[in-house]
Amino acid sequence: MKIEVYSPTIRRKEMDAVLTAMVEDRIGPGERARLLLNTAREYLHYDFALSLRSPAIALKLALSALNPEKGQGVIISALSPRYYADVIKDLDLCPLYCDVSLTSPCMGRENIEQTLSAKPENVHAFCIVLHHTLGYLPDTASIAELGLPIIEDISHSFTVSSGAVKTENAQEESAVQKEQVHGIFTILGLEERDMLTAGGGALLFAHNRKDGTVLRNFSGLPPEFCLPDINAALAVVQFKEARRNLEKRAAIAQIYTQSSLRTRHKRFIIPDHYDYNNYTFPLVLDTGLKDVLAYARKKDIILESAFESTIAGVSSGDALGCPISYSLSLRTVLFPLYPRLRSAEAERVSKLIVTLP
Repeated sequence: MKIEVYSPTIRRKEMDAVLTAMVEDRIGPGERARLLLNTAREYLHYDFALSLRSPAIALKLALSALNPEKGQGVIISALSPRYYADVIKDLDLCPLYCDVSLTSPCMGRENIEQTLSAKPENVHAFCIVLHHTLGYLPDTASIAELGLPIIEDISHSFTVSSGAVKTENAQEESAVQKEQVHGIFTILGLEERDMLTAGGGALLFAHNRKDGTVLRNFSGLPPEFCLPDINAALAVVQFKEARRNLEKRAAIAQIYTQSSLRTRHKRFIIPDHYDYNNYTFPLVLDTGLKDVLAYARKKDIILESAFESTIAGVSSGDALGCPISYSLSLRTVLFPLYPRLRSAEAERVSKLIVTLP
C-alpha cells in the first residue's frame, strides 16, 4: 500500500462536527464561525480576528490595512507560497524577492538587508511578509529591528510561534506567545496542507488593541469573503486536537531523525532557543531529486519536492536573483509525516531514508 507524503488528520471528531453542521443546515458563515474565533482566541490570544475563505484574501486584507501607496515594495522570501506574488501584484505593489541561507528555509535579517540594498531606487519597501516556511521560525525579533511593519504567516508553524502547546498553564502560554509577537498582523492558513485544516480558509488576527482596531474596519465584509460554518466546525476540533497531534508528529520525527544521521543528506538547522512542530520532515539532497523520487516510488512511498509550490519552485531558473532559494527548490524533498501515519508505515519511511541513493 502506498504511503502518501501528505494526509490531513481528519478523525471521527472532525467528521461528527461537520456532519452536525450539515444536518442543521448551518453551512454558510454564521454561528460556528463565531465559535471558531472564540476557540482560536484561547490558543492565539489575539485582540481581534477575521475568519476568511482563503489565505489569499487574508494577505490582501493585511496589506490593504497598512494603506500602501501604488508601486511600493513588499519584501517576501523566494520560498513563500506562489500566491503571495499574485496578491501583491493585484494590489499594484511590487514584490521584492529575498533569498535564504543554505541552513534555513526562512529569510533572515542579512538576507533582507541585501534585498533592500539591491532594490530599484524608485521602489520604496513598506513592509515585510514573513512566511514560516515548512514550520521553521525566522528570527523575527532581529528582523523587526529593521523598522518595517511585519505580517507573519504561521500557517505551517502553528504551535511553535503561538506558544499554544508549550505549557499546561494558560497564563504562561499567553506570556510566551506575547513575547514572540513582532508582526502587526498574523495569518493562520487553514488549507488542506496547513498545520491545522478546515478544508480551506484562514484566520487574520492582530494581538494588540491598536492593530485590532484597524482590522475591525473589515468586520462588515460580504459573506462571500468569510469562512463558512461547515469549514469552521472542522477547524474548531483541529484546535482542540492540536496537542495530541503535535505529540504524534514528534514521535515520528524522532525515528526519522535517527535515520537521517546515517545519510549524507542534510537537515535544516533549528537554533537552540527555538522549537520545531515537525510540520514535515525535509532533507536537502546531495543527489538528484528525480532519482530519489523514483527510488521511493518503487518502494510505494510518495515523496515530493518541498518547494514546488513556492515562488522559486515555479520560476524559470534563477530569474528572481535568489540563487540559494532556487538551488534548494531543486534539491529539497519531503517525507511523509502526519499524525495518522501508522508505526509500521513510519518504519518503512525510516528505512527508506537510510538507503537513499
